[in-house]
Amino acid sequence: MRLGGLIICSVCFFDDVKGTKAIVKLIAQILAAIVVVKSGLIIDSIDIPFIKISSENELFYQIFTVCWIIGITNAMNLIDGLDGLSTGISIISCVSLLLIFSLNGSPIVSIILITALCGSLVGFLPYNFNPAKTFIGDTGSNFLGYCLSIISILGIAKTYTAIVIVAPLIVLALPLFDTIFAIFRRLIHGKSLKAIIEPDAGHLHHKMLQKGFTQKQAVLIMYGLTATLGMFAIILMESGIWKALSFALIIIVIIAMGYKEFFKQRLLEDTEVEKEKTDS
Repeated sequence: MRLGGLIICSVCFFDDVKGTKAIVKLIAQILAAIVVVKSGLIIDSIDIPFIKISSENELFYQIFTVCWIIGITNAMNLIDGLDGLSTGISIISCVSLLLIFSLNGSPIVSIILITALCGSLVGFLPYNFNPAKTFIGDTGSNFLGYCLSIISILGIAKTYTAIVIVAPLIVLALPLFDTIFAIFRRLIHGKSLKAIIEPDAGHLHHKMLQKGFTQKQAVLIMYGLTATLGMFAIILMESGIWKALSFALIIIVIIAMGYKEFFKQRLLEDTEVEKEKTDS
């Protein structure tokens, strides 16, 4: 884990200072993931509700683990587009995973590591929140994703309960969804595999800014979405699918009402501005 982190931080630090091609960072992520797998840390069971993947081939699980680490690492990197966004989402994810690990009786090392990561981020967030005094950069966002991916594997190690295994997927669903959507969007628009690693302005936080939300509003809304997903995962593990779905339904109704009120207020403000222009 330390060697892999050193590889990622070294390449990303060079990228922050001098700039480097996206493919170079991807190669560094692959190497870091392979280091972790070769050290013996792998996801050795894939048991998602309604989908059970069974394989005796160790290579299959090794490749899946490499993809998991690269996916989470890139997810945190790609969502880092606004001040405090990736830091805050990581804190909420850490708290959610800490509760899940504690309730599940996960290995103590995963609980210690997720607590340490959360504590360090809580101390950093005041300086990173809008308007930011300190920026996390590619080095920080990649390292955060790398740490979260590995700690989540440690937390579900030797656990064969489907809900516990799928919990990290739910907690990290927001950055993962943003990454998956970005891959398909870039493939469709760029019409080539090379387009996947090319940056664009189509991420979720970009869409929210285009809708008229301020940076702080967009960040706080995405914090709320991440916290909701974390609570959903915890309720799912502790109380079952129906209570978790009931909680999700209540949140959806609240979000819909708030969304409606926000744009009603925006419409009133725009109308007043137009009226002032007309009067002048």
